[in-house]
Amino acid sequence: MHTYNIHEAKTHLSKLVDLAAKGESFVIAKAGKPMVKVISLTTPEPHEAKRFGFMAEQIQIPGDFDRMGEEEILTLFEGDR
Repeated sequence: MHTYNIHEAKTHLSKLVDLAAKGESFVIAKAGKPMVKVISLTTPEPHEAKRFGFMAEQIQIPGDFDRMGEEEILTLFEGDR
């Protein structure tokens, strides 16, 4: 994605609008700091992140899950007792 400074964007606004309309998004920066992202209105919205629970009832978590490997972990951190 290309970045244009404000002066350059103002000078070439028509060309940049055409690029965005064709699906080429770009960033406009002020003093080198990115300020806005320009995208076409027809660009599809990004999909929502998948939420936990999409595999409900398909996997089982043992009751002692939070204690699994406890001895090995203690040995790694504290050495043999």
